[in-house]
Amino acid sequence: MNAPRTEEFLTLQEIVAAARRNLAPGPWSYLVGGAETETTVRRNRLALDSIGFRPRVLRDVSRIDSSAGFFGGGIRLPVLLAPIGGLESIVEGGAAAAARGAAQFGVPQMLSSVCQPGLEATAAAADAPRVFQLYVRGDDAWVDEHVKRALDHGYSAFCLTVDVAMYSRRERDLVGRFVKPWRAAAPAGSTYQSGLSWAEVKRFKERHAVPLIIKGIATVEDAEIALEHGVEVIYVSNHGGRQLDHGLGSAAVLPEIVRAVGGRAEVWVDGGFMRGTDIVKAIALGAKMVGLGRLPCLGLAAAGVPGLLRTLEILENEVQTCLGLLGVTSWAELTPRHVTAAPPVGEHDVFSAFPLLGGP
Repeated sequence: MNAPRTEEFLTLQEIVAAARRNLAPGPWSYLVGGAETETTVRRNRLALDSIGFRPRVLRDVSRIDSSAGFFGGGIRLPVLLAPIGGLESIVEGGAAAAARGAAQFGVPQMLSSVCQPGLEATAAAADAPRVFQLYVRGDDAWVDEHVKRALDHGYSAFCLTVDVAMYSRRERDLVGRFVKPWRAAAPAGSTYQSGLSWAEVKRFKERHAVPLIIKGIATVEDAEIALEHGVEVIYVSNHGGRQLDHGLGSAAVLPEIVRAVGGRAEVWVDGGFMRGTDIVKAIALGAKMVGLGRLPCLGLAAAGVPGLLRTLEILENEVQTCLGLLGVTSWAELTPRHVTAAPPVGEHDVFSAFPLLGGP
């Protein structure tokens, strides 16, 4: 059967359905699954579904600007392609394909250090705004080498992911006997990640001038410590529900972290964000950037780079529709007064944002 032309995708739900048809059971389970009972996955969606809108009317919304800033430059939406390990199991070309889609649309890519074809080749694939995310697998000199390589190849910031001291039990993978190619054996140097501490963050800030992102912050207490260490971006994340089971939803902890940070650093967030309304909720609550993990993968799985582009186009349309119906024309006009706590409706799982699909 011929793949659908991407212009035939009118909704994100159709893209998700196409991705499900195209992916083998192992990669599909890896993409959609979480840790153990997948409670954190569901709480990510529950937190977003527990936020309601307070629209204002009779505003002139004939022109809406949904662009944003990113380390001194401009991007089309305040979203970035979050780091995903093993993109090569989702789409031919792996991270290079994602880079091409990000560049063509105009949003940043955060490259995972466990994603092929690697730091240099991904940078060469497209001129997208880019950030490098590192899983620590070596000593200080090893980290410094990666910082230099990233700076030499145009990465504008550096990210340490800090919620992977232990690799979680992802039972969809275990039950399906899916052995991820990039984890076929215990990763060399994985004890360095387990031993990562604030001392390494302090050393990094003393040695390197590149903006530092700490990804995996889930409490006010750790956000405050990050501020004490001069971290430029506090990235609120629970690894998409794929690490600690029974964690809180990212959107649930975002407001208190934003208040504690008080503008002293940027706050980014990911965890269950699938629709334009989700993006608007996060920005209204004070986030500057929203990481998209599963959603770009679904676009790539559905139809390669054109599928990713179509996914981002539909998302942009959803964002602009939501902003207009809220009575605002730019992110600067959006405030916490546009959202409120609301009773959630229906089920809450990785795909509950797409009610026509059924479960995952």
